[in-house]
Amino acid sequence: MVLRVLAAAFLLPALGSAVTVEVVNLYQPLSLHDTDGIGEDLGVNDPIQAAVMSRPYAVGGAMPEDLVKAVGAPHRIANNGQAYDVKDANLLNLCKVTLSAVMKNTRLLVRLDVSEFELPEELDLTARQVVALSILAIERTLKDYFRNIKDEALGVSIGVKGTNERNEGLKDLARRFELGSPRATGEGGEDDL
Repeated sequence: MVLRVLAAAFLLPALGSAVTVEVVNLYQPLSLHDTDGIGEDLGVNDPIQAAVMSRPYAVGGAMPEDLVKAVGAPHRIANNGQAYDVKDANLLNLCKVTLSAVMKNTRLLVRLDVSEFELPEELDLTARQVVALSILAIERTLKDYFRNIKDEALGVSIGVKGTNERNEGLKDLARRFELGSPRATGEGGEDDL
């Protein structure tokens, strides 16, 4: 009995260390409010005070689901003084957009839920810009992570849910793309977008 207890005591830390943690480039949609910075122009040559930026981030858990969920992690931008004190610059959190990701066969289904969307007064942005930057951050994160994968393919569907009559147009920001080796994609159902 004593031997079993001792064996279990030595085995438990080994099991805990079996969790894989990987340091990745994590892209996040960040607000640059309270700064003089200008970020993305989202292809319309009209720069906004927000940007998709990367940082090193340690991710543990299921890949690629937890990698995508990390895009919504809080981000306090480091600074060299007292002039800038924003607790969280992540637009997903500032605007109460939730992010989910689940694997379905060989397709990663990512959903941005905007049902609780709230645009803070200090952000000079639109809901469309916030969602577009969020989708761009997810896409850049996944493309960076899978940049060297050539022998497998992963289909990605990013959709927007929780819209209402005022913001129904956000659904047209949905994206589909392939990562890894090129392959023919089958048409998914309505459930995939």
